[in-house]
Amino acid sequence: MDITLQQVVFYVVAVLIMIFSVMTVTTKHMLRSATYLLIVLFSTAMLYFILDYTFLGAAQIIVYAGGIVVLYVFSILLTRSDKNLNAHLNKSKVAAAAITAIAGGAIMLFCILSHGFVAQVVPTGDDELSMEVIGQALMGGGKYQYLLPFEAVSMLLLACMIGGIVIARKK
Repeated sequence: MDITLQQVVFYVVAVLIMIFSVMTVTTKHMLRSATYLLIVLFSTAMLYFILDYTFLGAAQIIVYAGGIVVLYVFSILLTRSDKNLNAHLNKSKVAAAAITAIAGGAIMLFCILSHGFVAQVVPTGDDELSMEVIGQALMGGGKYQYLLPFEAVSMLLLACMIGGIVIARKK
């Protein structure tokens, strides 16, 4: 079994995502957490680029890494909420979090192994879709078209903008 450079890069990026995801939720500093989240989102975009999904990779960078993380950092810097994170965790909360993480990992592993996602072949760059086809699929309302998810993302961005404005506004 030969390992290609693409597989090595995929595994390195996957390890980066796992490490920085854990660091995002375990750090006690909000600004560091937002920075780690930014690294996770950029790494996810790298996975899209590795799979030759250039449109999804660009959308990941523009929407999530560019929009949401900027709003998070904006609201963090304006509220100085870093001082409010000194809450101590008791043993029951840590145990509940561990049980939830183990259950989530077991469910994810079951889904991956039972549906055969691992056995699928990575597509090549020869069959990339044109922007017109992607646009028709995004804005259509029929089967296998994505108007509803597109609107959900726009509502998410609107909610983040409103949340940033409300947090930044003085009382």
